[in-house]
Amino acid sequence: MTLIAIEEHWFMADLTAALAAVPEPARDESLAFNEMGDNLPRLEDLGEGRIATMDAQGIDVSILGLTPPGTHPLPPAEALRLSRAANDLAAAAVNANPTRLRAMCTLPMSSPPDVAAELERAAGLGHVGAMVYGRSGDVFLDDPVYDEFFATAARLGQPVFIHPQLPSRAVRDASYRGFDPMTDLGLATFGWGWHVDAATAALRLILRGTFDRHPDLQVVLGHWGEMLLFWLDRVDSLARIAGLRQPVSEYVRSNFFITSSGMLNPALLQLALSATSVDRLIFSTDYPFHRPTREQIEAFLAHLPDADRRKFCSANAASLYRLDI
Repeated sequence: MTLIAIEEHWFMADLTAALAAVPEPARDESLAFNEMGDNLPRLEDLGEGRIATMDAQGIDVSILGLTPPGTHPLPPAEALRLSRAANDLAAAAVNANPTRLRAMCTLPMSSPPDVAAELERAAGLGHVGAMVYGRSGDVFLDDPVYDEFFATAARLGQPVFIHPQLPSRAVRDASYRGFDPMTDLGLATFGWGWHVDAATAALRLILRGTFDRHPDLQVVLGHWGEMLLFWLDRVDSLARIAGLRQPVSEYVRSNFFITSSGMLNPALLQLALSATSVDRLIFSTDYPFHRPTREQIEAFLAHLPDADRRKFCSANAASLYRLDI
């Protein structure tokens, strides 16, 4: 059975250097995770080493996405330059391995007037979607300055993956401080804060009426929905006061796809199936930060019947990203 993984990360050296030069307090401390172990060489490898890892895991196709924070923290001109460079580099990697790789584009979110045009340019290069984060600086993803971007994504059929990012300094100061520096950072990122931040960004998009204006827009959330799936009973009460056309849960079930991000826990699968349909679930490993073995992947997939397994493993991703594989 074909296996497609849609949240497989990469990075490039020029962007590492540019982000390291960002002055405090705007520098993203989560970049430290890229440096841990052998993560960085794996992130920068878009060739033989990555394909060999895919072979070992039994993954047929990986959809590449730049790891956070992308180009979001950079000044507008630099964000545009490096977003274009990243999209060109990823397109070249896909062209070198067209049966094994696809890519989501990187966008200069700190320069809102350039975002839609770069999305369209990247789509012309063959990119199958975009990966963004919940804000750029102090500008939230649901800000009206990005509405042209979402309109363009809907028109082009380019899914938008909202990936977690480090919460703002104000949020960290209010909620994620008081331990040693690494515990502070872990609490604000993979342990909790990343996921609340991404879920909040998705919820804000819904409450802003984004999907009422752009009903064809499709959004992807990782980590089994960043906890949003499991709080739908409560957030549905927001729909009436926000003046939405339907309950929040209906937007989640019709405009959102959910991926596993390497969290191969059958209990989370069952919780997701209780909140949305199997037609909305997609496999991913969150490489290289999670590296499940072929045996671990096969053991997890055994919890799905054959028809559902085919959807989760490949059919849903192929349909969403319009893959001809």
